[in-house]
Amino acid sequence: MVTFYEDRNFMGRSWDCMGDCSDMHSYMSRCHSCRVHSGCFMVYDQANYMGNSYFMRRGEYGDYMNMFGWNNCIRSCRWIPMYRGNYRMRIYDRNDFGGQMHEFMDDCDNCMDRYRMNGCMSCHVMDGHWLMYEQPHYRGRMWYFGPGEYRNFMNMGWGNMRFMSMRRVMDSWY
Repeated sequence: MVTFYEDRNFMGRSWDCMGDCSDMHSYMSRCHSCRVHSGCFMVYDQANYMGNSYFMRRGEYGDYMNMFGWNNCIRSCRWIPMYRGNYRMRIYDRNDFGGQMHEFMDDCDNCMDRYRMNGCMSCHVMDGHWLMYEQPHYRGRMWYFGPGEYRNFMNMGWGNMRFMSMRRVMDSWY
């Protein structure tokens, strides 16, 4: 569960969220701080899980806009379910599962160093929940991927995004 507050430092009106919310505007006009009581969440600065995103685990975020370098407040959030099984994901260096393919079962801090791969343009998450980053060593913008097929990142509104590192969302993060 996460509690969102209209103002910084947990002030103003609040709203408790227990799952996904594609548009927080119907609950509050703005959100400038939050407390994650349990679980992990992805938060986004646009409705419908679009725009800049950030991963939040249990903790207090009294001024997340300065912390994340955002100019906009949280507009949507997605709960990441706890997972304790095996992790498995295939990444491809071209859209539609084309080109070079590698299968991951653990974190990869640099696709280029490990596989001489220029980045990931499509993926198939078979097991687990993953965070993928636009730069090596888990830096830059990040996106959440749950189980499913992701054929073309361009069609998902991410432009010509190439992911360079990925890590598992582990149960110890909860």
